[in-house]
Amino acid sequence: MDAHIAVKVLFLCIFGATTGSSQTCVPAEGHNNPWIFVKEMEIGCWTSFIDKDNKEVHIINLIFTPGDVGTNMFSVNLTSARPMNLILTSADTAYGTYSVNQDVNIYVNKNSSVTLYGDSRNNIYKEAFPSEAEELIKWATQRFGGVTSFTTIQNLKTVHTSGTGTKPGSQECILGTEDTSEKYFLTIESETVPVKSCFPSPLNSNEELHIINIPDSSSVRNVSLHMDIETSILLRGPQGTTWTIVNMQLTKLASNNEIMLQKLQHRIPPSISLNDNAEMVQRKALEHFKTTSFTSYTEILPKGPMIVLRLQKKAIPTIPTVSATVLENTSTTHLMPLTMQLYNSADYRSPLDPNAKVQSNRRIYAEITGRTLGDIVLTIKVIQCFLRSKDMCPVVKELPFIPESCFVNSCANRTRLSFSLDQLQELTSTTWDLECTVKLCYSEKCGDGGRVKRYLEVTQPCLQLPTANCCDIGLPGVLGIAFGGFLIGVILMGALWFIRIKTGYPTGIDMSSTVGCPCSGTKRQPVSTNSSPSENSSANASIGSTQSTPTSSMA
Repeated sequence: MDAHIAVKVLFLCIFGATTGSSQTCVPAEGHNNPWIFVKEMEIGCWTSFIDKDNKEVHIINLIFTPGDVGTNMFSVNLTSARPMNLILTSADTAYGTYSVNQDVNIYVNKNSSVTLYGDSRNNIYKEAFPSEAEELIKWATQRFGGVTSFTTIQNLKTVHTSGTGTKPGSQECILGTEDTSEKYFLTIESETVPVKSCFPSPLNSNEELHIINIPDSSSVRNVSLHMDIETSILLRGPQGTTWTIVNMQLTKLASNNEIMLQKLQHRIPPSISLNDNAEMVQRKALEHFKTTSFTSYTEILPKGPMIVLRLQKKAIPTIPTVSATVLENTSTTHLMPLTMQLYNSADYRSPLDPNAKVQSNRRIYAEITGRTLGDIVLTIKVIQCFLRSKDMCPVVKELPFIPESCFVNSCANRTRLSFSLDQLQELTSTTWDLECTVKLCYSEKCGDGGRVKRYLEVTQPCLQLPTANCCDIGLPGVLGIAFGGFLIGVILMGALWFIRIKTGYPTGIDMSSTVGCPCSGTKRQPVSTNSSPSENSSANASIGSTQSTPTSSMA
């Protein structure tokens, strides 16, 4: 299928004709293109590192472009941050205000042009460290043992952190291009990518044609484009720019730069040549695609070397402008009612009953969903979660969470996370309210989305007693034990006979006699009056003489 599309794309890129049209438009700021979403990619990394003092280590690299007074002023709010060492680095002159708690330390290069103002300077440390990104990561690794995150921010206005800032996985911070908005623990307000747009009216063609123009003054050289619709598109950028089409649709392409079809690993050479003048680019597009009008013209002025574009289907004819102010002043109940469902596992197929008891040694998975307001698609971003006990004296515990991937077709109105209840094992309370603070985002603008709450009953895991090891003795073992017992009994009986013989029993003695056995219970036999032949002879004589005396007297 991809090869078939590639053949058509190549054919359509070569195909062109000459036709003329005077229909053009003048681009202006503030007219955001509802078809094209622009996001600037920055250099950074994100790990699971926490140092030996249970502190996270974050590096923020600030880049400011020369401009009017005030563009190089920023504020850092770390009052609700977890314990951390924050390293601020910038090659530009900048002025910042800060608010921190006692568990946060801020490190600034002693030779830096960054000046900080705050209530106290006890948390500010000035040290000599490198300014180059990779060397700075090496220094921080030697100084603190590792780096939790490295984030590059263009023209920062405000930044604050909340919740845990770690990401499951490796502890090694390897720099690469990243989407800063994916770092959920950071809430960043900075200048967005300047965009100018215009739309011809009325549209005289049923076929869509979009024009994207990056002026030659831009430093961008790599552009990633996600195609969600089938359309015609003209891509124009500075010399040396590469346009990478991530997911190819059946699209008519034209560009003055090289185009890379990522899935097919195929390169399309430049097919047109033109300068960055808006009217000239529009006329060239009409001429190349043989049409009388185009759908949209977008002029992008990125500051960094890489941006990501998404060409998407417009939801409604006239897209409303939803600003952060509107979101902040709209209640959650009216804008997007939120619900939280708990699950047993990461596949999100086994929802927990609202009255189910959860063991504190289990990992719990949660999904927060909301209902959209009309056709406006809002995304849900979890900022912080707490556990609040329902006792007479409430206990509030911050609950660190990990964002989970969403594998369903559309995750626009839902977000998934998981958390552990290990910290509740030492507490006596069993009933809690799980409460998460969220933001609702439209495009890159976010506003307060309120809180979503869920009742939770936690039980302690059962302590299992150690089980005795049972010996499995077979029939040979049983017979061996029986024979051994018999042998021991015979030996003991022989020993008793030996002792009995040695203590007074002659050989062949009658066991029924009591002679020599004064303790015997046998009845003693009466003594015979007849003299024994073996009696002493002197005794016999004495008796005889005594008996003869009366006879003599009688005589």
